[in-house]
Amino acid sequence: MAEDLATPPESSDPRRGLPSVTVLLESPRIQTLIAEYSRPLAMDAIRATLDGFRRDAATGSQPLSPDEVVREIERRLLSEEKERLRPVVNATGVILHTGLGRAALPQRAVDALASLNRCVNLEIDLGTGGRGKRNPATEALLTTLTGAEAAVVVANNAAATFLILAVFAAGKEVIISRGQMIEIGGSFRLPDCIQQSGATMVEVGTTNKTHLCDYENALTENTAVILRCNPSNYRIVGFTQSVTNAELASLKKQRPFILVDDLGCGALVNLEAYGLPREPTVQDSVAAGADLVCFSGDKLIGGPQAGVIVGRMDLIAQIKKHPLARMVRVGKLTNMALEHTLRLFLTPETLAETNPTYRMLATPVAELRRRATRIKKGIVKRGVALNVALEEAQSATGGGTLPATPIRTCVLAVACGAHSPDRLAALLRGNEPPIIPRVAGDKVLLDMRTLLKGDEKIIVEALARIASSSAGV
Repeated sequence: MAEDLATPPESSDPRRGLPSVTVLLESPRIQTLIAEYSRPLAMDAIRATLDGFRRDAATGSQPLSPDEVVREIERRLLSEEKERLRPVVNATGVILHTGLGRAALPQRAVDALASLNRCVNLEIDLGTGGRGKRNPATEALLTTLTGAEAAVVVANNAAATFLILAVFAAGKEVIISRGQMIEIGGSFRLPDCIQQSGATMVEVGTTNKTHLCDYENALTENTAVILRCNPSNYRIVGFTQSVTNAELASLKKQRPFILVDDLGCGALVNLEAYGLPREPTVQDSVAAGADLVCFSGDKLIGGPQAGVIVGRMDLIAQIKKHPLARMVRVGKLTNMALEHTLRLFLTPETLAETNPTYRMLATPVAELRRRATRIKKGIVKRGVALNVALEEAQSATGGGTLPATPIRTCVLAVACGAHSPDRLAALLRGNEPPIIPRVAGDKVLLDMRTLLKGDEKIIVEALARIASSSAGV
């Protein structure tokens, strides 16, 4: 007998036994779901559930009780709500995890976004009251930090590259080394980008070696751009040769063209200060003679997803006037978050304190071990049946950044006799907030390097709850 719904009369067709939408809406449990998730979402779940049961009944499935129908509606609604965009605990050890939105925003940027509960002076000159520039503060910061004459911000670095080529190379030639024709996540291929921009790609050199003379011999009257692309998500090592920006800039004496350096990650500081290999900086590219430099805002800057173009003032002015510029421009949220993230680079000596990306990169293994020890003690104090051990492992920068550079870390290796590693990882992902670990062999690993303030407590409570539930406590 149903707890809150009347059992329908028996029928030879199991579909006739399904409760109607009207009857379901009278259920106290459905009313609770409506109060929590809204009537439209609850109605969608009710209709989808009933449709599914009708299809199953048509194939000869057994009749269902009204309570079973309500439980399935509840399960469906909860499952769909779990897929909404929401904060998670990154315990993967991948600092710029693309699947987790890459960089964790600095608190300064978060606070700035929280202030946007009213209108802002996005395109208003507060002095004159007339129309003003769209991103003056962000662009001014970019020129100050990079030494470039001007800057513009777009949706992402792929958009930046495409926009540059569409503006300056449509119907003309773009020269690029074969060893730099990258493919990034989402099957984005640079040759496809060049083709879609309307430009003709001219490949030079070989996969592992390209010389200055290769570019020089490829120059024609139709050459518009020489494009350098930093292989940020892979490395070619061994018998290799590439050409610098300064060397390519010297070719302008023979024939005019625009030198574009697509840095991808876009470091604004020397990563050697964080114990990492040196990555080309935007300042290096500008100083070496690149006319335009483009890079990401959500990788080694640690800000929101964005693409940045810096370079010569006359070229940036042409980019801003192009019709595509409006199509790929950013809104006030991205602009605000990027501006306040960039401000942190004005005092680079404090980045490890103010920017989560650099804090994760800089945290010593000894501190990570202390963090893991605190979590282990918290679990032991709960008296639950979990096998927990501290182990050394390797983290990764992620986001297509420094792919060949592992970072030493400390992980908490967790095993639960009642659950397989995959099941334990799934239960952690089902936590609120979800905890995203990684699985290695017969253990679930929680990497201490990518945890944020407050994550330790969340992990302890989640593991204690999972273990207690498994033990029937």
